[in-house]
Amino acid sequence: MAVKEGSVKEGHRQRQAQATREQVAAAARRLFAERGYVATTIAAIAEAADIPAPTIYSAFGNKKKILDEVMELWIRGSGVRQEHAEALQDPDPAQRLRMLAGWNARQFSHGLDVIETYELAARSDSEMMLAWRRVLAARERVSREFLSSMEAHLAPGLDGAVDLFIALTQPGVYRTLVVERGWSTERFAGWLGDLFVAQLLR
Repeated sequence: MAVKEGSVKEGHRQRQAQATREQVAAAARRLFAERGYVATTIAAIAEAADIPAPTIYSAFGNKKKILDEVMELWIRGSGVRQEHAEALQDPDPAQRLRMLAGWNARQFSHGLDVIETYELAARSDSEMMLAWRRVLAARERVSREFLSSMEAHLAPGLDGAVDLFIALTQPGVYRTLVVERGWSTERFAGWLGDLFVAQLLR
């Protein structure tokens, strides 16, 4: 019984700790978008989250770790990992690419502010520059793995397809068409899917 009670208490502590992390990340995300990463202090995050700064330092250690949590929650919340796995199961290359376009559009829709936080931070913080390069490298690796599953159908070959995919899914493309020109996310996803099919498949 004591073991079971201890397990329950441990589970409760873990849930509380995760809730605290998410509360801090939500407050930090708002401040990063409003003030920028560099100008946002942990003291400001603590005030916005209504959580003591020592608790934040204990949970994260530094501001970069908070931004890492912001990104993780964004990716998890956008559902792209599940959609990525589902797309790989579709036997039709064209449909796979349309699904790829759909979850890229939703990812931008849910997290363009997070991407912009990273981009701006990387311009003025050497540590964040290295972190952003790792993010981009991971993105390219995942894209290559996805496209390699249909390599026989790729008109420009795998390397060329990866190049085109990276170019077409730059945040600035979404920003221009959706934020500045007023397209809906759905219209953007349809356009991007058509472009993928036209440019990448034989």
